[in-house]
Amino acid sequence: MSDKKLQAIIAPSILSADLSNLADECQKLNEQGADWLHIDVMDGHFVPNFTFGQTVIKCLRNKVKGFFDCHLMISEPQKWVKKFHNAGADQYTFHYEAVENQEQLCKEIKETGMRVGIAIKPTTQIEDNLLNLINSNLVDMILIMTVEPGFGGQKFMYDMMQKVQLLRSKYPTLDIQVDGGIVCENIDIVAQAGANVIVSGTGIINHADPKKAMAFMKERVQHQIDSQNN
Repeated sequence: MSDKKLQAIIAPSILSADLSNLADECQKLNEQGADWLHIDVMDGHFVPNFTFGQTVIKCLRNKVKGFFDCHLMISEPQKWVKKFHNAGADQYTFHYEAVENQEQLCKEIKETGMRVGIAIKPTTQIEDNLLNLINSNLVDMILIMTVEPGFGGQKFMYDMMQKVQLLRSKYPTLDIQVDGGIVCENIDIVAQAGANVIVSGTGIINHADPKKAMAFMKERVQHQIDSQNN
């Protein structure tokens, strides 16, 4: 992790796209400047909503290039690792709260070749076990939820930036993702806190110019990264 150079990454959430034409919408986002495509997977149990499953991801993978950043808001995420890998996921982000043995799950994900992400809800604090996982080099990214997971369009929780600041102070090159309520108007706040991977749904897709929105967010985040490294 110490040899890695931190980069700004913009990952629009396709949950806000036109779901009747999803493959074309994903291609369009890639062409407009998306670094990753953020795919929210919800099971109606861990969170009170249903969205995409591995079959949708497999269909998209047949038509869409790029990095599939899969955020598993599901119970028992350990049961789906191989299926999502086979479907074409590039990163498997599970919720810390959804499993008891996070280390074992991280190892199983790593064995497939996917990147490992761990997401934490707003009410979940950063504890020693999570830090130990990061120290073990089993984790590629931590996702700090800036809304309650399960629905789009919620307001950004500013107090979650304390978690981002804590992680960034300890891990200068760790990918730290933020997800929920992020728009061009508050991008500087998350950038200054230390987040480098930005998920935005309505803030990009509902913007008058999604390409311009992504470029602006990326420039602001990269500017902050560069200024901190100089």
